[in-house]
Parts: sequence; C-alpha cells; structure tokens
Amino acid sequence: MIVQDVITYLENLAPLAYAEDFDNVGLLVGNKKAKVSGVLVTLDTLEAVVDEAIENNCNLIVSFHPIIFKGLKSLTGKTYVERTVLKAIKHDIAIYAIHTALDNALKGVNDIICNTLGLENKQILIPQKGTIKKLTTYVPLGNANDLRAQLFKAGAGNIGNYDNCSFNAQGTGTYRGNEASNPTLGKKGELHEEEEIQISVTFNKHIESKLLQTLFEQHPYEEVAFEVATLDNYDQNIGMGMVGELKNAQSTTSFFEFLKEKMNVSCIRHSEITKDTVKKIAVLGGSGSFAISAAKRAGADILITADLKYHDFFSAESDIILADIGHYESEQFTKNFLVDYLSKKITNFAVVLSTTNTNPVKYL
Repeated sequence: MIVQDVITYLENLAPLAYAEDFDNVGLLVGNKKAKVSGVLVTLDTLEAVVDEAIENNCNLIVSFHPIIFKGLKSLTGKTYVERTVLKAIKHDIAIYAIHTALDNALKGVNDIICNTLGLENKQILIPQKGTIKKLTTYVPLGNANDLRAQLFKAGAGNIGNYDNCSFNAQGTGTYRGNEASNPTLGKKGELHEEEEIQISVTFNKHIESKLLQTLFEQHPYEEVAFEVATLDNYDQNIGMGMVGELKNAQSTTSFFEFLKEKMNVSCIRHSEITKDTVKKIAVLGGSGSFAISAAKRAGADILITADLKYHDFFSAESDIILADIGHYESEQFTKNFLVDYLSKKITNFAVVLSTTNTNPVKYL
C-alpha cells in the first residue's frame, strides 16, 4: 500500500473539496507514491510526534491540524514548524492534514462531540453553500437510458434520501460537422437533425472530475455538449457545527458536570447562566465564535465550542449559554476516531494512536 491509498480512504471520509478556503489541507510533506510502513495519527504534528513516528516505524503521519499553515519562505530550523518539517523530510516521513475537511464532514469532528454527549436528532448547524452542482447534457434518444445509468453509478442524482434523480426533456438537436469531423450519426458536411434527450442531474462538487470523465467515456458523440452550474442550495449533510438534543432535559449545573466528565475537561469558561435547564445543544469543535448567531437561530440552549474572546460572551445575551471547553479539548477525540476508521480499512500494517499530548495550553 502506498501513501495515496491511505489518502483515498481519508478523502472518502472527508473530501478536501469541502475544506475552508483559508485552510491548508492534504499531503503537506512527502511523496504520495511512497510505500507505507505504518501510520501515526495525531491532533498536531510537532517534533515529538515525528520522533514518535520514527520509534513506531510509521512513515506517514495523519494530522488533524496542518503543521504548515502559512507559506514557508525558508527551512532553516528557526521555528518549531521548520524544525518539524525538516525532521520529517530527513526521515522520509509524509505528513497529511485533514482539518476543516473533517470539520465539515457529516461523520466528522462535531458528530464525534455529539456522540460523546449522547445527542439525538443531529443536524448540521451551518450548512455549506456552493457544494451542489448540476450537470446538463444532450444525448440521442436511444442512448439516454444507458448514459443516465452510468451518471448515477458515478454518484450523480443523489438528493437527500433519494437517488437516481434526474430531469429529462425531449427535443431536436442539430449539427453539421466539418471535413475533420467524424460524426456518430449523420454525415460530415451535412446538416443533421437528431431526436435527443436533455438530461440534468445534480451532484456533489467533489465528484465533478469523475462525473465528467464518465460523461466523456459513455457519451456516443464525438463532441459532447454539456453545462455545469453551481447551485445556491445548501447541502444539509456538509457544513460546520452540529445541533442535537439530550434525551432528557438536564439542569444547567448538572449538564456542566456531565460535559466536564464526557469531554475530560477540568474547567469550563461560560457566559451567564440564563437558563435553568438545557436540552437542545449546539457544538462546534475548535474556534467557534462565528457560530453564535447560527446556534441562536437553531434555538439551542447552549453552544459548546472553544476560543471565545471576552466580548463574545456578551453576545450570548439571554438567548443562549456559551461554553468554552478549550480548543484541544473540543477536538481531542478526533484522532481516536481516525485510528478506528483507518484500522477498519487497513489491515496489513499498523495504524498507531499518538500518545503525545500536543496541547500547548497548560492549567495550574
């Protein structure tokens, strides 16, 4: 198995197409064609983590956070980022970062928090826009069923709980090929009319290349007429944060104790407790101040997130309780999830859970 094989498994779980524009995800260091001896999974890639990979004979590190976030202008070892990258290169260790691709995945960071807290009726808190596209093409009447079936097989036509979805309209297509043409139907140099079907299917943007390849391979015409448009619809299965419900409402004070136990935190920074009980819970792993308004609109009693600033707590007002459990703490179980996922996919070498605590924040 090579590095690219592991990447394929990871991107089936969390396609990079859904990562945030500001992020730096994917293979950051190493050769995707290199043979894999072992995989080490971590939340952050630091020098100590690279040492751990060396000790465990792992030449691929799968990291939640990217070690390279901003552009590197030099590699002299003057910063922890440069030293980490240099050590990885020296020991032929590849580094792959998944970050906001997994944040936006349905079975990702926020689903992990929801499951840890036992939440039910889960929904994406901030669905991502621009993830749904539409392909429209035109095909001879006799080829329409076969082409449509191949497009469905490639992943098009899935909408919510439905598949094999398309819109079809019959009409007359015209064309005339020049001397260099080789028309499937009709003769070069002659105007030809053909009864055609216009087929329209929606698809998730990460399969666009695969879908177009299928279209070109399966379409009978020498020149394929097609259009691809990005729709304004939101995909309810892709986006930041989640909102769910406790099976039974809890008093706010008892829920805080429950939250500390389940998320393994010693303290919680929170806004004023304006609700005696909580039931509807919004979560967003990592920095989540931008989700406060969305959590209010969702009717959440509390938003669990991290990295809230002083003035963020004022914005809670009396509408919601804000709970900051810490950045590392909100994402800590992500590496366990990735180890479990990859271990089920890969059986011919080790997938190792990093034991290095990479949390840079310390408490007295």
